[in-house]
Amino acid sequence: MFTGIVTAIGTITTADQRGDLRLRINAPLDPARIDIGASIACSGVCLTVVERGGSAGDAWFDVDVSAESVSRTRPDMWAQGARLNIEPSLRVGDELGGHIVTGHVDAVGEVVLAEQSGDSWRLAIRARAEMAPFIAEKGSITVDGVSLTVNDVRDRPDGSCDFMLNIIPHTGEVTTLGALTTGDHVNLEIDVLARYLKRMQGLAAAG
Repeated sequence: MFTGIVTAIGTITTADQRGDLRLRINAPLDPARIDIGASIACSGVCLTVVERGGSAGDAWFDVDVSAESVSRTRPDMWAQGARLNIEPSLRVGDELGGHIVTGHVDAVGEVVLAEQSGDSWRLAIRARAEMAPFIAEKGSITVDGVSLTVNDVRDRPDGSCDFMLNIIPHTGEVTTLGALTTGDHVNLEIDVLARYLKRMQGLAAAG
């Protein structure tokens, strides 16, 4: 379980296609605090650490990425040199600074607007029709592993929607979101509460 509060930006240094895809990711973390078998979110994808090393502030860890995970995440995410938002799993007693995030990507969205707004960065992301019912104004959503608040939602005739986000300078600097441009793709995870409410609504309508 995660909160969507990114603690570091990691870089894929090697990508080895075996049965699954084995990645080595460098990040400014302490390897002593990365356990073998622990879960770690990489741009919103929950992965299991299979090896780790390095020194404090210059750690590396290895993960295996299944074909299923590759197929459900944004294109070219797993290439050597790619930068990833890193968040270790939530520990008992940690502050819940964002919202509850599972690390399971629901869909890939497309950035359709990226523009400066004051000191912040204003983004519009297009979500497919099956995602639209779960996205609400002032609700939470996870974008490439980052917990964000939806500012506005604009429904489109084909059932999809564009939702607006405001990326403050701090968030832009400590995550990869500040580098997004129009046409880029991002991993989306809907709020787990919205998921359950939608299920309950469907059951109520069927009854």
